Amino acid sequence: MNFETFVFYFFSAILLFAAVRVITARNPVHSALFLVLAFFTAAGLWIMLEAEFLAITLVLVYVGAVMVLFLFVVMMLDINLDRLREGFWNYLPLAAIVAVFMVFEMVVVLGSKHFGLSIVPAPQTHAAGYSNTKELGRLLYTEYVYPFEIAAVVLLVAIVAAIALTMRRRKNTKSQDAAQQIAVRREDRVRLVSMKAEKKEIAPAETGQ
Repeated sequence: MNFETFVFYFFSAILLFAAVRVITARNPVHSALFLVLAFFTAAGLWIMLEAEFLAITLVLVYVGAVMVLFLFVVMMLDINLDRLREGFWNYLPLAAIVAVFMVFEMVVVLGSKHFGLSIVPAPQTHAAGYSNTKELGRLLYTEYVYPFEIAAVVLLVAIVAAIALTMRRRKNTKSQDAAQQIAVRREDRVRLVSMKAEKKEIAPAETGQ
């Protein structure tokens, strides 16, 4: 076993341990921190595959932005941990069955003749001027342009669906109707009242009498 293989198995073990602790830790803050550790170790594996752009993106976007947001939200919410953990172990058999099916599907896909790992060449060492960012862009917008566009449409539909679910009408919620604001008339908002002029009576003390 050479040093590169040792580092790969070391990062893989840490990644698996962190992934398990994400779903088994009782404290949600600890789960978020274990997820950060999982992202860092995954970035290390990307670097070993000479995909520095993906590794930096994983650290900057997910660790630097998304997970920080998760930590702020989790720490600001008043979460009842005991109630959150009620019935956790009751769903363990069902979760184990689903996990076995997922592992079986991955083995079937990766072990088939069309998607087998045996036909994937090992990573090759590139020259110093090689740009993995340029190569990634070339693959995305040439060979995988249709899957890339389909993924973008799916994400757009998910965003619209999330907004639609949160914009439901709630009781005692004030909202604006642009159509009613545009159709408003002056007669509906302003009323002119005709009043007679009032004549002030002058007191005798003010006239000097």
